[in-house]
Amino acid sequence: MAGPRALLRQCPLLLPQDRHGTAYEGFVTAQGRNFHIRILLPVDLQLKNAKIECSWRLKRILHSYRHVLKQRLHSCPDLVSFMVELKTVLEIALKNTEDLHIPRPPEYYSCLVRDLEILGWNRVAYVDAGLSTVKLKAEDSCGRQHLITLKLNAKYPTEPPDCLVDFPVPFAVSWMPQVTAGLAFDKLKMGVDILILPNSLIDIYNQFLAALESLKEFWDALDEIDGKTWVLEPENPTRSATSRRIAIGNNVSVNIEVDPRHPNMLPECYFLGADHEVNPLRTKLNNNMHLWDPEVSLLQNLRELLGIEFPSRAVLEKNDFAKDCGICYAYRLEGSTPDHVCDDPRCGQPFHQACLYEWLQGLPTSRQSFNVIFGECPYCNKPLTLKSSMKKF
Repeated sequence: MAGPRALLRQCPLLLPQDRHGTAYEGFVTAQGRNFHIRILLPVDLQLKNAKIECSWRLKRILHSYRHVLKQRLHSCPDLVSFMVELKTVLEIALKNTEDLHIPRPPEYYSCLVRDLEILGWNRVAYVDAGLSTVKLKAEDSCGRQHLITLKLNAKYPTEPPDCLVDFPVPFAVSWMPQVTAGLAFDKLKMGVDILILPNSLIDIYNQFLAALESLKEFWDALDEIDGKTWVLEPENPTRSATSRRIAIGNNVSVNIEVDPRHPNMLPECYFLGADHEVNPLRTKLNNNMHLWDPEVSLLQNLRELLGIEFPSRAVLEKNDFAKDCGICYAYRLEGSTPDHVCDDPRCGQPFHQACLYEWLQGLPTSRQSFNVIFGECPYCNKPLTLKSSMKKF
């Protein structure tokens, strides 16, 4: 995970406000302009539960990009990666805001309408009143629906539009001016499929379709997990989400991080639960790693390596394996479920990590060493150890 120095290089005006690295305040810079921002992270430092506060000016500029930033919060591995993406989105937003005030030549509209007609209006999901934002829809070979949002500047088609997609990997558009629109019309008249039309929306659309197919195995793997297991987090995963926290049993779960480029390889696995429950699973995974078969689905591999059947929503209720947090008495806290369990087999009470961390910090008998706090279980008073970030196994 990137450290403070990497963050300082990317955002020299964004500074930590506490020694735990849970609060940052300062400025993010784009196009020579500074915008005030404050980022609050939970004690486990997971970006998906972060809160972002900013000036009214920055909030107005990023208003149309809220869903994109929310997706990035869920998929970026650390704060440095998110700030890089935030600056990229801010650059796009500023450029599009400026473009709204630039009069567009007649060629812009004629070129755009021509491209949409060639592409087919049945593929257009949305066009704004100013003809500066276009959303195109597509269906991959498995019937999944996808959208690509195009933000066109006044220099289109000389310059490519900015493309926003719900992908787990970057989507870079190749923009080459070798083929004319007239050639595309000729191909259509001859009954030839549209495959390449650089400097047009058609070319972008075909690159979008190719990218969809390149991610087919990744989405197949996660769709099987979503359909056949009980996914605790995220509740409503986006297509860019690469992790799943899967229920295993009574307050035991595993968080997997799937590589979108190699979805059939062994994912990173984080077991959550009491040590006496997760230690056998951890041992099985370590001992059976060599049995992983990339020709078999990700879910089937996990079943065989761990020697378990994952419960599904179709056969179990939440109360069969999950209990509310023993401190806040809720199951979900800002989207998170209880992810820390008392190690005493006779207790096994689950807690939200944030709740337990705050509870232990308030006890005079607790002590802390770096990011580890030592205290007692609020229920059975047995010794309890908590790290301020998710444990990796």
